[in-house]
Amino acid sequence: LTNFRGVSVAAINGYAMGGGLEVALACDVRIAEEQAQMALPEAKVGLLPCAGGTQNLAWLVGEGWAKRMILCGERLNADKALQIGLVEEVVPHGESFAAALKLANQVSEQSPSSVAACKTLIQKGRHQPMASVLPLERELFVGLFDTQDQQEGVNAFLEKRRANWVNG
Repeated sequence: LTNFRGVSVAAINGYAMGGGLEVALACDVRIAEEQAQMALPEAKVGLLPCAGGTQNLAWLVGEGWAKRMILCGERLNADKALQIGLVEEVVPHGESFAAALKLANQVSEQSPSSVAACKTLIQKGRHQPMASVLPLERELFVGLFDTQDQQEGVNAFLEKRRANWVNG
């Protein structure tokens, strides 16, 4: 999921423990229902979160909260997960799938090639200093500037209509 070119949205509607939370952590955006519970309890059984959990969680919420959840076995409710940045939105019971679809529809209004370039740049910021990513940002910008999608996007904006993307 982390390397998926498109945008992935996790809809957490119950218990996201261990591997379930690691799948959500690999997504681009996480939406949790108000009753959701999240934890990485692997250390309680002599294991560790081995599907990127130690890295993705620390990157999203910081080292302190990652240590609390992994080393102390702390379970979080949806409100605490929102507060620390583990999820981007909390919705009422039964509404996470609809909220995820709404976001997916918003993504569909963006240029697929622009979304892929932006996602690449955001993720490179996890592993590389900003000074080394900024030249790539300029390079990708220039590469997008003369595409059909860029021309279509500007025309659609000026004509107040939805764009018809062609540079998937």
